[in-house]
Amino acid sequence: MANTFTRLGTANTFDAARQTLQTRQSTLADLQAKLTEGKRVVRPSDDPTSAAQAERAQTRIARITVEQRALETQKSAIALGESTLGDATTLLQQFRDLLVQAGNGANSPTERETIAKQLVGLRDELVTLANRKDANGLPLFHGLGSTSAPFEVSADGTVPDPDYSFNGLAGQVGANDVAIPGTLDGRATWMDVPESNGVFKVSLGAGNTGRLYADVGLVKDASLMGSEGTDFSLTFHVDAATGAMRYDVTNNTTGVVTTGQPYKENQTITLGGISMVVKGVPAEGDQLEVDATVPSERPSIFGVLDRAIAGMYEPGSSIKGASSTNANFNHELAISLAQVDTSLERIGAMRGRAGDLLNRADRIHDTQEDRNVQAEGDRSRAEDMDMIQGLSDFQNQQTSYQVALQTYASIQKLSLFDFIR
Repeated sequence: MANTFTRLGTANTFDAARQTLQTRQSTLADLQAKLTEGKRVVRPSDDPTSAAQAERAQTRIARITVEQRALETQKSAIALGESTLGDATTLLQQFRDLLVQAGNGANSPTERETIAKQLVGLRDELVTLANRKDANGLPLFHGLGSTSAPFEVSADGTVPDPDYSFNGLAGQVGANDVAIPGTLDGRATWMDVPESNGVFKVSLGAGNTGRLYADVGLVKDASLMGSEGTDFSLTFHVDAATGAMRYDVTNNTTGVVTTGQPYKENQTITLGGISMVVKGVPAEGDQLEVDATVPSERPSIFGVLDRAIAGMYEPGSSIKGASSTNANFNHELAISLAQVDTSLERIGAMRGRAGDLLNRADRIHDTQEDRNVQAEGDRSRAEDMDMIQGLSDFQNQQTSYQVALQTYASIQKLSLFDFIR
């Protein structure tokens, strides 16, 4: 059997040892860099698939951060809007309390003049609240967009004055799974308050001379109201035979006239499917007119307050306080109290809407936090290093590098001249 000999030159051995040393040194430096950053993937070339997964996760995290920042801005604006509506509720309640105080028969006309001035101040404060802006200078109640002051006060010289208009687009941006509206619907909040009871209104006859007035009335039977209508005229007169006060009813929808109905103060009068409480002492020929309310003529909350303020004065005057026995004062007071209550309900409804949005913002925030944790987990699994495993690998590579150094030092001594020395 022939023997085979392989001749290895010293230079070859030296080059191989040096190459191993450089490889160990490069691997050790790479591990040290990854340990310093705490990442398994520092460059895309380390693991292209994991690098792409980490990049997608980082993009999701950045998007969530931007969405959360926008949500906080929206939440802050809605919170301020909810607080503003709370302030408005307080003002309206104070306004109502003053109306009740004005209705006290012990108050003089002069005292009602004083109350009217207080009511004007509360109304002006309410207009200011409706035009309040957030920290970014945007109106809280501009709906889908408006001018810098959504609610404008103007006067055109015709009754009623002043006029209030909403200079914006009614509505509200819809919420989604990452955001809520940043403003509230100003029109739904402050405008279009149902007149009287929202279905029909009761008015005093223009030529009335007595102390007759009525409350706002109510619907007792909707189906009967549908057939009988809400258009009635009531005329009061003294019975020539008995001297008792009676009234005639004309149904202006069907044309039916009912005569000689007995009347007594604080009497509930039913007209088809509706009814009202009539109060006071009428004079011969005094009238009450019942008509359906017209949606297009619905006033703003500010208009409701202006009507209440005007009712504090004698008819046709803006300086002389009304007497407690004045029929117009009592009639307007009943209507004003009902409409202020409706305004409070409207403000309360929008405040509830704001509260719902704030609750939804909290839920969105929690959901986004969960998404952020998931995205962070995806990123970490894709590129982060297991530090325990990394330190173990670093120790192993460090040991291998030291062995390579020792091997290289030994190979440097393998020389013929060293052997024959």
